[in-house]
Amino acid sequence: MITGTHTAPRADGESSATRLYDLVAAGAVTRSGAPALLAPGRPAMTYEQLLLQIEEAASQLRSAGIAGHDRVAIVLPNGPEMASAFLAVASVAVAAPLNPGYRAAEFDFYLEDLDAKAVLVQADADNPVVDVAARRGIPLFRVLVDPEGEAGSFRLVADGRTKHGDPTRRVAPQLQDSRSSDVALVLHTSGTTSRPKIVPLTHANLCASARHIVASLSLTPDDLCLNIMPLFHIHGLAAATLASLAAGAAVACSPGFVVTKFFDWMGELRPTWYTAVPTMHQAILGRADNYRSTLAGGRLRFVRSSSSALAPHVGQELERVFGVPVIEAYGMTEAAHQMCSNPLPPEPRKFGTVGRAAGPQVAIMDEQGNLLDCGQVGEVVIRGPNVTPGYENNPRANAEAFTNGWFRTGDQGCFDEDGYLHLTGRIKELINRGGEKISPREIDEVLLEHAGIKQAVAFAIPDARLGEDVAAAVVLAGDAALTESEIRTHVAGRLADFKVPRRIVILDDIPKGPTGKLQRIGLAEKLGLTGADAAATASVEHVAPRNAIEASVAAIWSDVLKIEGIGVHDNFFQIGGDSLLAVQVLARVRQVFAAELEMLVFFESPTIAGMAAALESGGRSAADNMAGDELNLSQWVAELEGMSDEQVEAALATEAERSAGAEVRAKPVLP
Repeated sequence: MITGTHTAPRADGESSATRLYDLVAAGAVTRSGAPALLAPGRPAMTYEQLLLQIEEAASQLRSAGIAGHDRVAIVLPNGPEMASAFLAVASVAVAAPLNPGYRAAEFDFYLEDLDAKAVLVQADADNPVVDVAARRGIPLFRVLVDPEGEAGSFRLVADGRTKHGDPTRRVAPQLQDSRSSDVALVLHTSGTTSRPKIVPLTHANLCASARHIVASLSLTPDDLCLNIMPLFHIHGLAAATLASLAAGAAVACSPGFVVTKFFDWMGELRPTWYTAVPTMHQAILGRADNYRSTLAGGRLRFVRSSSSALAPHVGQELERVFGVPVIEAYGMTEAAHQMCSNPLPPEPRKFGTVGRAAGPQVAIMDEQGNLLDCGQVGEVVIRGPNVTPGYENNPRANAEAFTNGWFRTGDQGCFDEDGYLHLTGRIKELINRGGEKISPREIDEVLLEHAGIKQAVAFAIPDARLGEDVAAAVVLAGDAALTESEIRTHVAGRLADFKVPRRIVILDDIPKGPTGKLQRIGLAEKLGLTGADAAATASVEHVAPRNAIEASVAAIWSDVLKIEGIGVHDNFFQIGGDSLLAVQVLARVRQVFAAELEMLVFFESPTIAGMAAALESGGRSAADNMAGDELNLSQWVAELEGMSDEQVEAALATEAERSAGAEVRAKPVLP
């Protein structure tokens, strides 16, 4: 008997909807006046209003000739309009949400790869996708939001630079013609090659995933989810948004994760649950002691964590602080998110595991395709109604990913005797940086574009906050004399910031396998970049701050990094810094010096001396990025460009702290 195969039990009362439109339509019939979408400081949008919003936007898209299998790229900030726009697009065509922080070259790739027929962008957004779409002749629609209107309400305004058909004509959106087997959503995921793979998810896939999450969390119409996850990733779309609608419940869509506002939202909205990645949970824990009264007056019944491993002590601390169970789940894009989940009480939760099968069948398979018994370690495989039918136009990837009808996740693990899944490692080369999957080969190719680099291999190194971070080993060409900073700057100019290697090791030769192939798996161990050595400082002479500006910058660094005695030539990224912490430093610098430094300062000269020199040269006035006294968070996200979910949200948190006038322990000592 195969005891390592596990199937979640079916819950009574699960939604029978098999199309996204039906999830909302059912609520409009049974709960027409009940809230569907909320946002801080905004009136709620009811199920009936949401259905009308979907139909109106779908009609306008249909009038522009967009329908059926057409792909519509959605480039919007987090918030209720992103949620309603996604539902509208998916109801009449195929939604393709993209990270608003991508660079122009990345947008150019994704729009071409998708064969996008239209792009939705925020009305006042100064985003590179606007120029890319115009150059490609792709119709562009501006999403016009009334900040005083219901959460999720918007108007589509055709951009004049491209053709849109007849914008005055209204065509019935033909929402009833779509089938459950039609693709509703496409997302890109990194693969073992540098080229991202398109993951199509059907209406049936997404509705099945929503049902699975409803069942595992026992969601009811009385529930309210506070969504702090980005809605261009499957976690926020499926777990927070679609599961809530499938339960006839409500979802409050925040503008992003702003840790200083999180507890205000908790007090205002009084959610029954929220879902996040571990880095967000850790940021919340860091401030929870200041909001005991808010927590005491709330109605939270559980906290959910997914997308990367939750350290057991973090889960236990969350339970202590919030006084509710913490439910760790396991998901991936190809599964329309959820595969396993720890159960709610009275069933036991096992920290250090991702729980039991919670939707698809889950099993363990060996290299030969044999299913293994409990306790045996192998590759985690899944099959079920939520699993993608296969990568688009990629027969090779599908041949590698599917075995006997089972999808190979690339994760290694085993089941214990109670049916809880223990993940033990990765089989594939992908780097999981706080839930953001990164193809190392994409980084290899960018590194090799530099004339001074002969060989390059990107690989994962351990990180206490993110689980894994990016590193790279390079061999220089000929007499090239490149520094780590120069190489990092080269990569930063071509890839989103979260893909830029934290560590770059320059070698005479890169370790190879017996066949002569560069081997990235295990390279961190071979180079001594594991554990405490991962952030080891390069051998540089210690030089103390030499002037008042360097002293102030050093104080900020020490406060953020929790390190004393930092020398002015110490490399920020080699003493434990990363892009997330760099954002915090930049915010502190802005407050202390009233000057604006670009993120690239950290890549061009990631030292105290370099930052001080930039400040002495004047930097940019902080007022250049301000609109009155209010921080334009969307603009800040755009400046951060392609950070991962967690990095972007942490950046917003830090900036909100700055704008709220938070105390800075590093006081300026100005000349």
